[in-house]
Amino acid sequence: AQKAGIACIVYVYFIVDKNGNVTNAEVKRGVKDGEELNDEALRVIKEMPKWEPGYQNAKPVSVALTLPIRFTL
Repeated sequence: AQKAGIACIVYVYFIVDKNGNVTNAEVKRGVKDGEELNDEALRVIKEMPKWEPGYQNAKPVSVALTLPIRFTL
């Protein structure tokens, strides 16, 4: 991908649960011929530290997010 000069955005969907853990990560829109980039985006999301969970009525709740990850090579 670096030799080809690919610049792209991979959109990764995931859930931050009540405890702040990242779960159910999946690529929603990735690079068609860039499986390495899609896999790298998933790896980065799965290795993130705990997040602050969402709150509703002063109680922690799970929150679904889609995060764009930009690759510029």
